[in-house]
Amino acid sequence: MPAAFVLGTRPEIIKLYPVIAQYLSRALPFRIIHTNQHYSPELDRVFFEQLKLPSPDINLGAGSGSQGEQLGRMLPALEQALRQVNPSVVYVQGDTNSVLAGALMASRAGLPVAHVEAGLRSYDLRMPEEYNRILADRLSTMLFAPTEGAKRILLDEGYDPATVHVTGNTVVDTLTALAAGGDQAGWPGERWGVERESYFLVTLHRPENVDDPVVLERILGAIDEAAARATIKNLLPLHPRTRSRMDSFSIVPGPNTLLVEPVDYFSFVALQKNARLVITDSGGVQEESCVLGTPCVTVRESTERPETVEVGANVVTGTGYDQILAGVQRMSGAPGGWRNPFGDGRAGERIVKIVLETLAG
Repeated sequence: MPAAFVLGTRPEIIKLYPVIAQYLSRALPFRIIHTNQHYSPELDRVFFEQLKLPSPDINLGAGSGSQGEQLGRMLPALEQALRQVNPSVVYVQGDTNSVLAGALMASRAGLPVAHVEAGLRSYDLRMPEEYNRILADRLSTMLFAPTEGAKRILLDEGYDPATVHVTGNTVVDTLTALAAGGDQAGWPGERWGVERESYFLVTLHRPENVDDPVVLERILGAIDEAAARATIKNLLPLHPRTRSRMDSFSIVPGPNTLLVEPVDYFSFVALQKNARLVITDSGGVQEESCVLGTPCVTVRESTERPETVEVGANVVTGTGYDQILAGVQRMSGAPGGWRNPFGDGRAGERIVKIVLETLAG
């Protein structure tokens, strides 16, 4: 019986890659079920190609829409897909709608659920991701916590210690593999005329930030002013959701912010590694920047990655204009050299070993 990997977004592809790679190297059977929650080539297909992953075996075509609309399309399609594959275990990763749908339909079918990156909490219930990660943990039979802090959260919530395993974060595995492969992206900044360490890299996509025109305009205004004070440019690869909201709100960023199309993963990692600073509302980007050694400013009210703050790699500012400027000023002078809190790059190996032992025993 094959394993099933249910995924649907860029972060899930990146973070399940090390687990899938273990199945490939061990010649173990598996199937990839893609919900197509992310469906643009820049946010989807190119990641399979660059990470040399096999194409999905099943595509569900969920596409965009509200959370209810997406789940309404995913759930019956997943039920049929899981019946077709009849897997020994279902892997899900993170906190997206795809994760919730995968964990729910697998548990309803009586299948073991392995949740990669379990135990993260922001304690901010305005975020749909918070509900998704809590529910996915509740539905899972094997919980793979990336850090001891995540494990403590799960134990404090009453989970059976025998089901909780600290493995490290699989993003370290992926970044380590990319580093071993050399500079595969070249220098992507050439296409926009930016040199290494001469820009702030910005990503924005959270609904609470981009769906409110007042909040979105305030964030864009603050980061543009921050770039002006530093006499550099912001480089902002536009997530489709953010582009749509900017167009519908008729919001135009200031002269120090360059809007560019989403980039492939190799290029994005190169941009992160060589930025003077990263400004983001993404959980995964907080982790990657921490591992890559680039200071980060998180424009949110909370983070489910507190380890990045604890080691001095990140500051959480909220979305206030002055708070963002203060955070940028503080992290622009960050000394660097912090400890990587996310493990040694062998999380995928540990996860597969535990899953195989659990299924056998």
